[in-house]
Amino acid sequence: MRPHLLAALVALALLAGCGQKGPLVLPSRATAPVVIRTPPTDAPTPATPPAPRQPGDDQDPPAPRP
Repeated sequence: MRPHLLAALVALALLAGCGQKGPLVLPSRATAPVVIRTPPTDAPTPATPPAPRQPGDDQDPPAPRP
């Protein structure tokens, strides 16, 4: 039981420092915020509606036979 407990404590101690880069340091003087400017993007063109169907188009379903 003790080896498992020791292994768990070692793993916990190693994971406790995960992601730590160093002590928290606040800037000593006020600086202007960084503004990232991106060029404007072109607005997408709206889709054109489909043309109205006319009688006799090839897309018309065949008429049922009597």
